[in-house]
Amino acid sequence: MPLVMIVLAELAEAAISTNLQQFVLVLSISLTVATFSRIFSWLRQIPYTLLLVIVGLGLAFINVRLVNLSPELILEIFLPPLLFEAAWNIRWRELQKQWLPIALFALAGVAIAIFGIGFALSQWTSLALSSALLAGAALSATDPVSVVALFRELGASKKLTMVMEGESLFNDGVAVVAFLLLVGIPLGTQTFSMSATVATFLVFVGIGVGFGCLIGFGISFLTQRFDIPLVEQSLTLVSAYGTYLLTEELGGSGVIAVVTVGMILGNFGSNIGMNPRTRLVVSEFWEFLAFFVNSIVFLLIGDQVNFGTLGESLDAIFVAIAAVLVTRAISVYGLGWLSNQFSNNPLSFSEQTVLWWGGLRGSVSIAVALSVPVVLGDRQEIINIIFGVVLFTLLVQGLTTQWVLEKLDLIGDQPIRQKYSEYLARRVALKRVLNYLDQLNLAADVDEEFYRYERDLVEGELETIEEKIEKLKGSHPQLQELDMKQLRDTLLDIEADTYAEFIRVGRLNKDLSPLLQETLIKATEKTIQS
Repeated sequence: MPLVMIVLAELAEAAISTNLQQFVLVLSISLTVATFSRIFSWLRQIPYTLLLVIVGLGLAFINVRLVNLSPELILEIFLPPLLFEAAWNIRWRELQKQWLPIALFALAGVAIAIFGIGFALSQWTSLALSSALLAGAALSATDPVSVVALFRELGASKKLTMVMEGESLFNDGVAVVAFLLLVGIPLGTQTFSMSATVATFLVFVGIGVGFGCLIGFGISFLTQRFDIPLVEQSLTLVSAYGTYLLTEELGGSGVIAVVTVGMILGNFGSNIGMNPRTRLVVSEFWEFLAFFVNSIVFLLIGDQVNFGTLGESLDAIFVAIAAVLVTRAISVYGLGWLSNQFSNNPLSFSEQTVLWWGGLRGSVSIAVALSVPVVLGDRQEIINIIFGVVLFTLLVQGLTTQWVLEKLDLIGDQPIRQKYSEYLARRVALKRVLNYLDQLNLAADVDEEFYRYERDLVEGELETIEEKIEKLKGSHPQLQELDMKQLRDTLLDIEADTYAEFIRVGRLNKDLSPLLQETLIKATEKTIQS
């Protein structure tokens, strides 16, 4: 018996060592790609995540397998931090403006994709309808990480970025739930019933939203009781993984629960329970974690491709690609038109075109495909189709999105506005430094010569920034709108921070709704009418 225990212990130690080596190898390759993409200018034209996919494909071509992707690895390890980071950074104020198109794309759009892709695959391939619907569910989830990063880099409009990111955030959960509802049909363990399916869907979503709200608001009020940045940062990490796992155990949607928690903590908890420095620390931590996880995921997506089996399903892959493009067009243009009938800020035809072409597929589709039960005869065919479509959207659509943006003139003066906003931020920061130096001047323990030297340096930088601001305003008069917007945002932030401070010290027992926001909106409307 002791000998058996020794052997088992040695095997476990060897497995840990092997896994650690694989992890270090994956991380090293990812960081090497990141470094090279910054060193060589011609590589900067390719989004970082897509470059990782290309490198992964190269490794797969020479049959170098880094780590075997499993649905558990993607859904339980990689997906929660990616969802939380995206939800944390979504501003509720911006989401409210685009809630209608986002809701339509995330709900009706997923249904159109599932049934449209499923019908096409069942008609023109060897897949049965029940198996084809599983493929449709896997391909209904968009994953535009590289496109959203490109939007921000090029300065595309906030509206376009919000709709694209918001849709992806919510349709991930809807697609996973739809797959779970459909997976029993081809196995013969369940039959399709519209009423039962809708009821089960609402239960999945309801448990996810409810448990997400419970955790999100609970942590928000808990962080009011102390001010320890590392603990608060750790709580957000635990909330992302803990919420996902517990909600799945309770029979709800872990994806929707994590999105709910992230949005509550990012918009509510971070304002009432975290000081500005802590908010910055937590945001930087999640930015790093998202970069870290995306680096691994996209590299492994390329590395998992099996060119041999993929070639056997080329006909089905081409049918699926055509179905994805057609159903995406129906969703975006049809639902976009419907949304525009009720929206004060409609999506233009050019913006809808970018949303259509930028609807990439990624890690969620791969995870769902790998979750198809092994006993299903069509499993390998479904996996081949999903990998083929994901590669097409990433390498063809992803690499041409910038060209589409430029041709449709959707970049406009956004890069100039971005540069101007950066100058404004630097001016504010330098003025705060000068104010601090003015206070230091009153202290007797500061060397006067060193003080003057430091102050001259800051004033020189401030003058340079002021000159750049005036130069940009002279050549682009429309930039003055940003001054007014920045002032308004500052006023709103001061109001929100004041309420949070009063709650923190016990002078208020609940968060107050913003007063200035409604006042400023009414003032703007009166100005426009006059």
